[in-house]
Amino acid sequence: MHVLHDFMTLTKGQEYLIAIGAMALFTVFWMVLDRNKKKR
Repeated sequence: MHVLHDFMTLTKGQEYLIAIGAMALFTVFWMVLDRNKKKR
């Protein structure tokens, strides 16, 4: 990384990947909770 713009681009990409992963994990977690609720 030679300039600030390179650093900002790298961190922004990582931020998007973390956000997408968190949304996916939350969806899976919600489906597991909902499945357990339907079994009762």
